[in-house]
Amino acid sequence: MDVRATVDRLAALGVRVHCLALGGADLTSAAGKMTMQVIAAVAEFERDLLVERTQAGLARAKAEGKSIGRPGALTQSQREDVIRRLDGGASVSALAREYATSRQTILRARAMAAA
Repeated sequence: MDVRATVDRLAALGVRVHCLALGGADLTSAAGKMTMQVIAAVAEFERDLLVERTQAGLARAKAEGKSIGRPGALTQSQREDVIRRLDGGASVSALAREYATSRQTILRARAMAAA
């Protein structure tokens, strides 16, 4: 779409755009416009196929029980220890420093335990 808009803007200024990769086709002519539309349709089709394959792969991985995304900063045992120590009065900042993580990670662990 961006290429089409650029070619249209240049054509309005009287500039003729030739695509050397297409054998020097004049993209401002009727045949050139049709060629660009066909190429844009093929590009959109390829993008849609890529999205479909990606979604299918993610669904398959989830069905196989694989975790998707970035691994957690704390293990389950570390989260349990954090909750126990927070309940005992430890500060969020001190725990974040001790576990070499952010305060937000500690707060998130507390929120997950509360839920």
